[in-house]
Order: sequence, then C-alpha cells, then structure tokens
Amino acid sequence: MPEISEQNLSACNTLGLPACARVLRVRDDGPLLWLSGAVAQGERVFVLGGGSNVVMSPRPHSLVVKVETRGIRLLDESPDAWLVEAQAGESWHGFVDHCLDHGWPGLENLALIPGTVGAAPVQNIGAYGLELDQRLHSVLAWDLHAGTQVELLAADCGFSYRDSIFKHGEPGRWLIQAVRVRLPRAWQPILEYPDLARHPGLAGGDVSARQVFDAVCEIRRRKLPDPAVLGNAGSFFKNPLVPATQAKALRDRFPGLAAYPQADGRVKLAAGWLIDQAGWKGRQVGPVGMHAHQALVLVNYGGATAEDVRRLAAAVCEDVWQRFGVRLEREPVTLD
Repeated sequence: MPEISEQNLSACNTLGLPACARVLRVRDDGPLLWLSGAVAQGERVFVLGGGSNVVMSPRPHSLVVKVETRGIRLLDESPDAWLVEAQAGESWHGFVDHCLDHGWPGLENLALIPGTVGAAPVQNIGAYGLELDQRLHSVLAWDLHAGTQVELLAADCGFSYRDSIFKHGEPGRWLIQAVRVRLPRAWQPILEYPDLARHPGLAGGDVSARQVFDAVCEIRRRKLPDPAVLGNAGSFFKNPLVPATQAKALRDRFPGLAAYPQADGRVKLAAGWLIDQAGWKGRQVGPVGMHAHQALVLVNYGGATAEDVRRLAAAVCEDVWQRFGVRLEREPVTLD
C-alpha cells in the first residue's frame, strides 16, 4: 500500500482556504493499480493539480491524489507539426515557456495560466483567443475504473467551453498522466482578442511567438491579482452562452452589453460586465469579495472559508439573474 498521510492543503489551493485531507502523492505509475482497487472498494478520489480551480472544504472526505510527475519531450517532428508531450505534474506556464525556448510555438496565448499540465484538459483552459482543444492531440490517462492506461484523442475528450469528460463525465474515473499537443509549423499569431489587438508591443511588422507570450503575461499581471498576494482562483464564473434572441433583447435594454457571437449561433456574454453592472465589482462581504479591478475574480482578503465563498458566489448569481435573467455558472470545482 502506498503512503497516505493527513496533510494541510491550505497552501495547495490558490484561494488560500483552510483544508486538511488524506493525501497520496503520485510521482510514478507505482500506486495506480492500488488506487484502482481502492476506487473499486468505494474510495472517493479527487485528483488535485495546482489547486487554481478548486474550492476546498475544511475537511474533504475524498482521498486527494496529488500528481507530481515531471518531464517534457518531443515525440515526433513532421513537415507539418511538432508533437510534444508533458507529464501531468509539470507547471502549465513552464511548459508553454519550454516549448517556446525549443522553437515550438503555438501555446503562447495560454501563458501564465496557473496550474499543472494535467489540470489543463479538465477545464479545457482558454485565453486570449485560443483554447487548449485547438492544440491538443491526445491525453494519456489512467482509467481508475478499468485499472489501465488509455490514450484519448482530442475528439474523445468531450471538450466544450471550460468543460470536458474529465470534469463532468464520470467524476473520479480519470487520472491524467500526460498531455500531448500538436503545434503547427505554419505558425501565425492569434491577435484578434481586443487586449492583444491594441497592445503596443504587438503593433506593426512581424510579430514573434515570444512577443505574444510576453504581451499575454503583461496583460494578465496587470488585470489579475497574484494568488501569492491575494488569494483567488482566477475567473470564478464562466462567460454565459445565450441564444441570439436573448442577447438582442438584452442589448436593446443595455446598449453597453459586452457580447460576442459564436460559431454555433449563440452569443457569449462577458460575465465580468454583468457582475460589474449588478454592483459587485470591488464589493466585499466579510473576508471575501469581487476584485476591484476585475469583477470576474472572487478574492479571499484573509481568513475565508469555503462557506464564505459559497455565500458570496450565490449572492452574485442571484443579483445577475434578477437584473439580466442570465444564469452564471462557476468555473472552480468543489473538493468536499
């Protein structure tokens, strides 16, 4: 039986919430068969990455599995693309930086997203005009139910906006071991996102992937609070997708509505704008609040618990619903 110990996880979640749980640290494949057996006997398992997308209860009942594997390698090189693999325990931002250092561009718009490589497909991370599923080739995952490793191609992962089978398919089934990305040689910068389109460092002439990377990092640092200074989980709510008819009706009532038509005919609304207009930007309730410079970010000013976070999120959702008739959905998952 692998070593399992009770550990304080307060430093393992970027919201900085107090939590203690049983923890199994996975640094190789050794514990995986045992873990499958434990799941078969009814053990609840929660796979924890960097803790940047989780709201932790004080005493979670689940066995927390912390994946700490390391390694990045070039698997294949063709005239069209590079196929690069990273182990799940690698830092996502470090992986993006590593790829650029080795001349493999394509992930730069996803720079500075907190968390691990293994957590990236769970949320189908996205930022500044790019989502992971646009670059992902496959995921190597341990099927805790079957007790075997499988390779899931991007089409098998059920990707949608901030979602995947790893998040909502069968909770507790998958432990991501490695991620493989396909980075096209015919690289072109993705600069359509407004913050990038107007960034002075990207104006005129040829733009390199490293310049895009640097611009994304500068924008994120300017707009989002550093979790090491002020506890937060990044964007706390998803940008809601609504029918075009509803978006038009809302825009008629609220001409300043931030809305973006989607390929499927729906319209994506800016959750931050809705929260701001509902009066929550910079508003604090006890130890938690919505950030003064970015209404989409829920922050822990110190001493907050999961219940404080739950109450604030519920109040924000209710006010947005009452004002706009739009349901907000939170991004972070709950560890209880």
